[in-house]
Amino acid sequence: MAHVPAPYEVSTDPARLDRALVHRWLSTDAYWALGRSRAQQDTAIAHSLNFGVYAPEAAAAGGAPRGAGGQVAYARVVTDRATFAWLCDVYVAREARGAGVGSGLVAAVRDHLAPYRLRRVLLATGDAHGVYARFGFEPLADPTQWMALGRA
Repeated sequence: MAHVPAPYEVSTDPARLDRALVHRWLSTDAYWALGRSRAQQDTAIAHSLNFGVYAPEAAAAGGAPRGAGGQVAYARVVTDRATFAWLCDVYVAREARGAGVGSGLVAAVRDHLAPYRLRRVLLATGDAHGVYARFGFEPLADPTQWMALGRA
């Protein structure tokens, strides 16, 4: 997945995730996941398609920004790999923002899902509509058809 700028790399290998770091990012700095427990986050990871962006050790030594363990971004997709996917928990570490990491991550997710020919990929955002629009996401044509069960 060559969407992120060098020297970063994207991986869907869940073994590479720095789960403690992802939990800290989301539970303390992501408005949609504030206070999420580590157990909830670990369960979400276990039942999702996960994407991590990493600055390899060699690149990190050259001054590339990085989080603990080299991970600098995360995204999660809930999908049946046949008809539907929900892109969520997209997060880029503050020190890696502005370097194209987030855009590259979204492009990698989009392209990874393309072979499944999903009918719909959804996401919800309170502040990044322009970012996602660049990758083909658009407002729901008829939001009155959609309903939700659960807490706001």
